[in-house]
Amino acid sequence: MRYAVLVTGPAGAGKSTFSSALMTHLRTAKRTGHLVNLDPAANSSAFEYEPAIDIRDLISLDDVMDELGYGPNGGLVYCFEYLLQNMDWLEEELGGYDDDYLIFDCPVRCTERERVVSPGQIELYTHHPFLPTLVRQLNRLGLRTCGVYLIESQFMEDKYKFFSGVLSAMSAMVNLEIPWINVMSKMDLVTSNSEDSGSGRNGIRTRKDIARFLDPDPLLLVSAPGSHEAQTERNSRFHALNQAIVQLIEDHPLVSFLPLDLTNPDSIETVLSHIDYTMQYGEDEEPKELRPSISHGDLFACPSSAIQTTDLGILQPADLDEGDFADME
Repeated sequence: MRYAVLVTGPAGAGKSTFSSALMTHLRTAKRTGHLVNLDPAANSSAFEYEPAIDIRDLISLDDVMDELGYGPNGGLVYCFEYLLQNMDWLEEELGGYDDDYLIFDCPVRCTERERVVSPGQIELYTHHPFLPTLVRQLNRLGLRTCGVYLIESQFMEDKYKFFSGVLSAMSAMVNLEIPWINVMSKMDLVTSNSEDSGSGRNGIRTRKDIARFLDPDPLLLVSAPGSHEAQTERNSRFHALNQAIVQLIEDHPLVSFLPLDLTNPDSIETVLSHIDYTMQYGEDEEPKELRPSISHGDLFACPSSAIQTTDLGILQPADLDEGDFADME
């Protein structure tokens, strides 16, 4: 059985870094993992591990922009539509991997040429049919798939930005319809120590406060009653929209986050164990029967009927019953 992990999320969430860390952790645990690059705009120097399968061998964003005159968004969509028309290429590339972890590093990154983030690229997860079609193809090929959606801990600094990330994750979950795990990345940049300004670059928060974000509390969108902010929100034209978002999250609590600190191996192992459990990793494998070791003394202590010789002249235990030990009583 083969397993596919689709690493998704907005730009800057740390998808490529997470993919590399997951590869390192798998190798440390003596497990086989391979990186699959689905970003046609990727820079080779950005990869810690050489991709085993690379979409740039089929098509690259630079070639599309040069030859067709597309911008980064249109070029990226064209690359994926081209891949969908040539799924036999991907099927052939995947054919050489059995019983392996395939980590798909999905796009949403800055283009090397313009150094700007293409804002429409998040639509590949939430609206565009590319990834759902890819998932169906992977399932047809017998791969168990799991989606991992990353948002960074900086989202906790802006409650509106955070809930936009929650809604994006929910939209991607509904769009792809596969087992799903949401991850809050870069938790090493959040601290509860007000004196440690270096590690608290993404905020200084108590454990109780962080828990409200890991298991999103819709009331975070509601300001304290009587406050100036609450009065402003009630008079805002977005007040009804915020109320609708709160109601949606309360009615459909689909999204929760696992904290990820890449400096802590236990944190990576926790995320990996959730991915394994979600995909039922290893459940199809047959248990290995352990044959107990037998010393020469054990052989001579056994009755002769309990020992048989193989065609190669190797002594091994025969099937035993009560009568084999009658002369030893």
